[in-house]
Amino acid sequence: MACMKLGSKTDAFQRQGQAWFCTSGLPSDVVVEIGEMSFHLHKFPLLSRSGVMECLIEEASQGEEGSVIKLPGIPGGANTFETVAKFCYGVKLELTAANVVYLRCAAEHLEMTEEYGEGNLISQTESFLDQVVLENWNDSLRALQTCDNILSHAEQLDIPRRCIDSLAAKVCTEQNLLGWPVVEHGGLLQSPGGSALWNGISTGARPKSSSSEDWWYDDASILSFPLYKRLILAMESQGVKPELVAGSLNSYAKKYLPGLHRRRGPTMPRNHLVGSLSEEDQKLLVEEINYLLPLEKGVVQSKFLFGLQLDQAALEDLLMPTFSYSIETLYDVDCVSRVLDHFLAMDQVAASPGSFDEGQLIGSPSLTPITMVAKLIDGYLAEVAPDVNLKLPKFQSLAAAIPEYARPLDDGLYRAIDIYLKYHPWIADSDRDHLCRLIDCQKLSLEACTHAAQNERLPLRTIIQVLFFEQLQLRTSVAGCLLVSDNLDISRQAPNEGSWTATGVRENHALKAGMDSMRSRLSELEKECSNMRQEIGSLGRAKKWSIWGNVSKKLGLKSQMCSVQEGSVSKQNDRVESNEKSRDKLRKEKEKEKEKEKEQE
Repeated sequence: MACMKLGSKTDAFQRQGQAWFCTSGLPSDVVVEIGEMSFHLHKFPLLSRSGVMECLIEEASQGEEGSVIKLPGIPGGANTFETVAKFCYGVKLELTAANVVYLRCAAEHLEMTEEYGEGNLISQTESFLDQVVLENWNDSLRALQTCDNILSHAEQLDIPRRCIDSLAAKVCTEQNLLGWPVVEHGGLLQSPGGSALWNGISTGARPKSSSSEDWWYDDASILSFPLYKRLILAMESQGVKPELVAGSLNSYAKKYLPGLHRRRGPTMPRNHLVGSLSEEDQKLLVEEINYLLPLEKGVVQSKFLFGLQLDQAALEDLLMPTFSYSIETLYDVDCVSRVLDHFLAMDQVAASPGSFDEGQLIGSPSLTPITMVAKLIDGYLAEVAPDVNLKLPKFQSLAAAIPEYARPLDDGLYRAIDIYLKYHPWIADSDRDHLCRLIDCQKLSLEACTHAAQNERLPLRTIIQVLFFEQLQLRTSVAGCLLVSDNLDISRQAPNEGSWTATGVRENHALKAGMDSMRSRLSELEKECSNMRQEIGSLGRAKKWSIWGNVSKKLGLKSQMCSVQEGSVSKQNDRVESNEKSRDKLRKEKEKEKEKEKEQE
């Protein structure tokens, strides 16, 4: 740490308990009290250097001899006034980065200007700040750190901003000059070209020899977050690369947030953290760091994502344990919810989702991040669902936060809800039904529909919806297979296709087997639906129509839909049989033509 020597006299100050005495040989004629500490001094050295002390001594002189002066509110308190008193007496002392801010603020408070003596404390400390401290990384950082304790006084003198601008400029310069060697001369650090000397002190810009751009991460992390935040913002404004800013934020968070050390190795001590923050302070710190992260994609590691690039995170990154006795849940669901809210706010789709068809939105490249986040959150919900202390509103709120267009399939959501219902069997039927309304049965795969149709944990209303849409899916699949079969028959009737081949016969049999399997499953579903109607009917005519009325409203269909669909199924079955007869007839005609050709030969 650089220093500047002031004064030439030997130290004549002695401390006795809570009092300081000047042993110059003359009895003291003034007592300055600062808190519990008292200083027994002489009037002339003080009033000859300080405008405030001159006024106070003059007021005290009008009273009794051996006047007492109370000096509350001096920056730095009694320790700083001790150094100020030594300066007034001309005693040897050192200005350093650790005390210069205190002395500069105290000198301003006491009006120690050039009017009260050439080379007074204001000018000395100001020169040391400008020409030494602000030219050196370590000294600028140390001076900025001391501003925390007397921030209001330091702000009046613009000291924090000057230190921050100096530090930001050095990082910005270093990123452009990375790779230049740092030369040491006589144990003092100097910049690549050799820095200027002032008062015999080297003012090297870099704190240490390093070829890595992250050399300043640990140093900056010693700052309190308000000052650190101002430093990061200043670096961004001066053009420091976004990846360096993100790396520093990562390093700072790991130092103060224990949740980021869940992968702590067996050799890492548990008390390695510099500070111990309360739960509320940790939450605020997470959110503040989140907002400071650069907006550019790809500059933040996936293991350190707090919302801006949530689509690049893995499930393990979200499983942040709760470090509070007041919260019973195993994982910090509230934090993930805030992260998701911030991501959704920042992730702007090119056009409003409501102005496009849902299918178009899902296929849009701009929605790839949101669909990845939807999958990630569904996986997170399934992971935290077994926690019996996880309340329904919190689980439901997080599940509902994902926009409907972000989920191409609802299989992941269905799985998470099913797990939650399994581990929370005491949930009321009304709450169970409300939770299951989040599932869009039309967006369940055939496998998920099959599972849900037999799931006793689901409400009756949801099971009916699942069965209905599974029937629609199967009927659509059967119709598609028939269309493929017809196209296959037409292509085989073309002149350039030749005769019926063995491969074609095998394809036809496989297609027929698939359609038979689908028809069988469709028949089973119709039977299940019929049985369910009968069970509902046994509950009473009025209740039956109430239930089916709600289902019809939810699906947006009329009551005659089921009968129309049943009629279409019978027509599709007749069509299948007619196509099979046509193919048999065509084969027989082909065989007859072959026999005639053989006879003619």
